[in-house]
Amino acid sequence: MTTTGTTNATNGRWRHPRSWSLRTRLLAALLALLAAVSLIIGLVSVFALNQFLLGRLDDQLVAAGVRSQGADRSPDGGAGGHGSGGHGGPDFLLTPGQAEGTLGARLVNGTVEQAGVLDRRGAQVAVGSHERSLLAALPADGRARTRDLGDKFGDYRLIASQESDGDVIVTGLPLAGVHATVYRLAAVAGLVALAGLIIAGLVGAAIIRLALQPLRRVAATARRVSELSLDRGEVALGVRVPEEDTDPRTEVGQVGSALNQMLGHVSSALSARQASEMRVRRFVADASHELRTPLSAIRGYAELTRPKRDELPADVDHALSRIESQTVRMSGLVADLLQLARLDSGRPLETADVDVSRLLVDAVSDAQAAGRDHSWQLDLPEEPLSVSGDAAALHRVVDNLLTNARIHTPPATTISVSLHSGGDPAAPTVQLRVSDNGPGIPAELQPEVFERFTRGDTSRSRAAGSSGLGLAIVAAIVGAHHGTVVMASQPGRTEFTVELPRSDEQIAEPPDQVSASGYEQLAPVTEDASAIIEA
Repeated sequence: MTTTGTTNATNGRWRHPRSWSLRTRLLAALLALLAAVSLIIGLVSVFALNQFLLGRLDDQLVAAGVRSQGADRSPDGGAGGHGSGGHGGPDFLLTPGQAEGTLGARLVNGTVEQAGVLDRRGAQVAVGSHERSLLAALPADGRARTRDLGDKFGDYRLIASQESDGDVIVTGLPLAGVHATVYRLAAVAGLVALAGLIIAGLVGAAIIRLALQPLRRVAATARRVSELSLDRGEVALGVRVPEEDTDPRTEVGQVGSALNQMLGHVSSALSARQASEMRVRRFVADASHELRTPLSAIRGYAELTRPKRDELPADVDHALSRIESQTVRMSGLVADLLQLARLDSGRPLETADVDVSRLLVDAVSDAQAAGRDHSWQLDLPEEPLSVSGDAAALHRVVDNLLTNARIHTPPATTISVSLHSGGDPAAPTVQLRVSDNGPGIPAELQPEVFERFTRGDTSRSRAAGSSGLGLAIVAAIVGAHHGTVVMASQPGRTEFTVELPRSDEQIAEPPDQVSASGYEQLAPVTEDASAIIEA
């Protein structure tokens, strides 16, 4: 019972039955059914007993009325007659055989002249005016009726009969005994039902728990499968529902068997997907590698013609220039594809302590030289921050983010780069942010901005030249360094945040040893990168 209560309430708030567990719902249904059956049995038993006792009391009431009428017709007027038995009560009430609590009254012309109740000593107790008015209103048809005679006498079963002389004799018996017996039965039935519900709840919970163990094992199998990374890489899907939980003759067995069949199909599909991906990756890697040599040759031959281009016709010179520029672009695309292929293959990266502060100084300096029509800002902490990773790959991350901000924003846009430490003390991180105040990324492109060949040229600027691989490379490199990269964009502000695990050993070179590299320009305030270049 306690388990059910704690299962269905969270932080003291009631949960809808549809959100309960199957075990809780089965147990609640069982207890509700038992409670309903117990209530019906109890009500029927109490009603039947009440009717039985009431019928027996009516029989006793009729017998008492017959004795009262017989004593009233007695000619000797001894124990009966029309005399008074004391306290205003009728003499026929003293007839032998009348039980304790018997009520007797005589009505003459509709008025109670004599009325009394026998006590345990056999003496008559006077009846008050309120009770007399109730007795006077009783129909003299010989039918038993129930009346409340107040706090002094309680409920009574009364019968009124008219004599031959016109007087009315009223006889009554108390219902206290009947009520006490019925109440006692109701209390006993309630206690027995409550004890039965408690026992049934405990036993039912154990039985249901035992019966649902196969279902829990099936759920545990599904949970283990859900914890596997199925989106990429080779997946060994060897998790299956135990054989004893796959009996098709049972409902749980049918679920377990269907789950095993589904897992088998998923495993085959994942194997086919992995084989296809490996073929594509090998093809991309091999093609990228093979294309580098002819592209380098084409570019080299195009560059050899530069000294003699003045002697060539204008259209030939233009064609050679276009060949050289497109070769450079194609070489960059091939290099990007080769980089992604290497990252996808899971090749280990070079690991060393990388000074992110120095890396940002170099990257922002290069970006400022390439994009002098933009405003560049750099915010670095006083102390240098370092991470453990591949310096060249991390430089590629920063360079791609800065290039992305530069080519997708109009001139005079301000591009800000900041570096901060973050995370909790137990797992410190380095947070790198690149933001701009450009037009922003369209909402429809934001969910897939880190996907390959996602281009935003037509929406963010009128300039072209994006291959759609820059941010995909950023996400791949950051993921290989066990970091995260997120993007937030709206009109007027776009921000990329890269978070990497901080290196255990921080670089702590004195500033005077690195003045030649421009470290003396680093300060915890925002400053233009051109100042760093001039330094």
